[in-house]
Amino acid sequence: MNRAAIRIALRATAFAVAVFAALTGPADAASRIKDIADFEGVRDNMLVGYGLVVGLSGTGDKMQNAPFTQESLVGMLERLGVNIRDKTGAVTTQDPKNIAAVMVTAVLPAFARQGTHIDVSVAALGDSTSLLGGQLL
Repeated sequence: MNRAAIRIALRATAFAVAVFAALTGPADAASRIKDIADFEGVRDNMLVGYGLVVGLSGTGDKMQNAPFTQESLVGMLERLGVNIRDKTGAVTTQDPKNIAAVMVTAVLPAFARQGTHIDVSVAALGDSTSLLGGQLL
């Protein structure tokens, strides 16, 4: 086929599509898709984490009763480049009582977007008496 024949065929096809679109009316839906469809496997996501709450006013964990708090503190400080071990490798921290180990949980709704506010629960693991005024790390 030459170019002129192709051009005529394209114009005829475009004209036929335009006539068909003009003759058919708008589609009136009796139901909306969201009313009759359901996504499979859509669910909320449970988020679970572990952290330290610092800045407590003497209400934190006692290190002798909560060794995981001390281990977490030592690990965090070492990752930040702070050496708190003596020459024998023993930890040289005191019992600060201003730190508590905590579990952090939240439910992230399906289809949550960036900036969505979610409720977060923070629960003490050790023997701290209050987390009031602390900062979660």
